[in-house]
Amino acid sequence: MISKTKNRITVSEHQSIQVGYESNDGHFEKHHLDALQAFYGKGVPYFTLINNGVKFNEFVGVLQVGGLTIEVLPKTDNGENQRWQELLVGMLRAIGHLDVYAPSSSALSLKPNSILDLYFELFLAEVESLLHTGLTKKYRKAEGNQSALRGAIQFGKQVQRNLVHQERFYITYTVYNKENKLNQILYKTLQLLSRINTNVLLSSRISSALIDFPELSDIKVNAELFDRIVYTRKTESYRRAIEIARLLLLHYHPDLRRGRNDVLALMFDMNFLWERFVYKSLWKHPHENQTIEAQTSKDFWKPKSGWNVRMKPDIVINKDKENCIVLDTKWKNLNGYNPSPEDLRQMFAYSHYYGAKRTMLIYPGEETKTSPGQYFDSEGNLSDRECIVVQIAVKNNITQWQESIAAIVNSNSPTQSLHENIAR
Repeated sequence: MISKTKNRITVSEHQSIQVGYESNDGHFEKHHLDALQAFYGKGVPYFTLINNGVKFNEFVGVLQVGGLTIEVLPKTDNGENQRWQELLVGMLRAIGHLDVYAPSSSALSLKPNSILDLYFELFLAEVESLLHTGLTKKYRKAEGNQSALRGAIQFGKQVQRNLVHQERFYITYTVYNKENKLNQILYKTLQLLSRINTNVLLSSRISSALIDFPELSDIKVNAELFDRIVYTRKTESYRRAIEIARLLLLHYHPDLRRGRNDVLALMFDMNFLWERFVYKSLWKHPHENQTIEAQTSKDFWKPKSGWNVRMKPDIVINKDKENCIVLDTKWKNLNGYNPSPEDLRQMFAYSHYYGAKRTMLIYPGEETKTSPGQYFDSEGNLSDRECIVVQIAVKNNITQWQESIAAIVNSNSPTQSLHENIAR
């Protein structure tokens, strides 16, 4: 069993830690590194191995190694960890990764702790709600010895099992109970939480839910199991709990050798998170008569054999219209420099294939500013194709941050000329 004492390290993306590193109330030890090295061998992208330690990549979230919780937070400025912890939760909510019901007081009660605790609490809130309204029952096939003949008798097994006890019947029959895969998934997740939870505030709620839950047979979980789930009117209330259960169960990696350094990785690609956050901000605050599409793709190269290669910009506004504009998001700090030639070439290709006179590269920054620019044509003259570099300051309030993203993108709409942007 994992110790229930606090043991947490908070780091930032791209930060390195080595054995002996201490932060908050946590300590990174050799057995933690051994567990991460074994986990890394499975091809995980969350970190790279360094001498006697690890260096985190552009993924944020939580890695729980045995009793140690390593919280990896975004970092584009000198903001404090607690600020970024709150912003990360807000960004996940904004893009729908935390789009689950929980009473407001419950959602705030674990604010100072890791995001992993928040997912645990949201799952418990869903399970408690299901237990209160009643777990769903389903019909299922069963077989075995019964004292009464109330199904189809299995003659082969009847002779094999009941040659002496002829008062019994080995039959296949139908039962109506709570033994179904939805309940089995929730029960397995509760058992996982009882094993890996390190927050004493949640321990009693996990134990209480397990007591109230019927004992069910184990179930083997994989992605296919969740993909096959079909929700009905009676089971729609399970959807949010199952979504969190999927996230937890499929990202849990048990230590099969020692049993003390299990790894649970709840990590998010910050580039994808930033892309979705910008898209949701524009979708929530649209410009008049504006269409917004994410991840729309087009063919741009065909090999003699095999599949075509497609380009897929992050966001396209007003696709196939004269005022089309293509946006691409990059989660990195320019630090006063121009975008890389690779990023600019990428935007030039987008402008050509989508017929967009204007493209935008969107970065986070310490202050909000735009840097408009034009591409040269093949003869060395400035063309009418534009790429605007946008840096958007991080705000402490998620709503204000989303409003500022939409405002600056809409203010650089393609109906305005480059010269108007420069003057502004």
